[in-house]
Amino acid sequence: MESYVLDWANLLLRWVHVITAIAWIGSSFYFVFLDSSLTPPEDEDLKKQGVSGELWAVHGGGFYHPVKFAVSPPQLPKHLHWFFWESYSTWISGFALFTVSYLYSASTYLIDKSRMDWAPATAIVVALAFFVVFWLLYDAVCRIFGQRKNGDAIVGALVFVLVCVASWLACHWFAGRAAFLLVGAMIATAMSANVFFWIIPGQRTVISQIKAGQPVDPIHGQRGKQRSVHNTYFTLPVIFAMLSNHYSFTWSHPHNWLVLILMMFAGAAIRQFFVMRHGYKLGRNGNPLPYALAGVAVIVGAVVWMRPAPVPPLAAGAVGAGASGSNSAGSAAPPDYKSVQAVLEQRCYLCHGAQVQMKNLRVDSADSAKQHAQAIYQQVVVTKLMPMNNATGITDAERALISRWFEAGAPVP
Repeated sequence: MESYVLDWANLLLRWVHVITAIAWIGSSFYFVFLDSSLTPPEDEDLKKQGVSGELWAVHGGGFYHPVKFAVSPPQLPKHLHWFFWESYSTWISGFALFTVSYLYSASTYLIDKSRMDWAPATAIVVALAFFVVFWLLYDAVCRIFGQRKNGDAIVGALVFVLVCVASWLACHWFAGRAAFLLVGAMIATAMSANVFFWIIPGQRTVISQIKAGQPVDPIHGQRGKQRSVHNTYFTLPVIFAMLSNHYSFTWSHPHNWLVLILMMFAGAAIRQFFVMRHGYKLGRNGNPLPYALAGVAVIVGAVVWMRPAPVPPLAAGAVGAGASGSNSAGSAAPPDYKSVQAVLEQRCYLCHGAQVQMKNLRVDSADSAKQHAQAIYQQVVVTKLMPMNNATGITDAERALISRWFEAGAPVP
């Protein structure tokens, strides 16, 4: 029942998280596009009102004419729409999902004892520390260097270093899948913190100054714009980190920390292309295509670098049967079920046997092993997701044994 309830919680939280993330990313992308596409107003009345840019657009059967006031409008409207609940809802639902999926079962999903054998409580504290420490360091970098000459470039370089260090630490301390998700959640936390601590407070200060009849300090808008731009570059790296948990060849790679860094870098470079292409159309900057090509080149390079090495037909079997004690893995003949059963008993029965049936799956009999042979092969051999974080220490030879058994038709007595 506990597994059933957790599955429902995971599904519903994931659903909410994706919906709110779409709303947040959609509005963020739109306003970055809008800022990059604004042109000086042509109407004299708009100029007198203090409009710094305008855009004409057609969508959904109508025409739209958004305008931007550089510092403040002549007067505040009665109804002013704020953009912050999309961010807060995304973070709250994401953190709840992370708690249910990883923190609640830290010993299973967060900890890989071959990397760091620590108590669940310790692993949870360290994982949460990633959120706090990264935000504090990132925020300090923005405060110290953000307003200096070439501040954006300095901040970008230092933040890249922070992300690289965090990725290396996470992938050496936690299970691969959890490490990727942790780094993504860490960056996403900084994105939401930008909204909570800088963007919204700055907007509230501006509105208070307008209502009080005071001169509006443009620094609040500048800081908010800076953090908003940072958020848009964070977006594609975060999305990759979140999606990667479905693709074990990324986080199970021996150099998974480098895989994560390369793919996040590629995402940021591609996002740079989309940010600059609007200005390029208006003649404000050069052709940003090299950024997209650089991002694609990094992805192609990663694909080539990570390709699996060809395995001779009998090479996997030559290493022996591992814990099963059978010599059948070293033979070209299909292994008998007793050899496979010995591996399943030692590596799989703990979670899929008589006492516990995780995901309602049981493989402790010949009939059930035969029935679920496809799932066993997929999870143990193809994706190598099971055993979870290899908690039971299955060997490559044992995976090869199961592979040959399945390919022979999964024979049982």
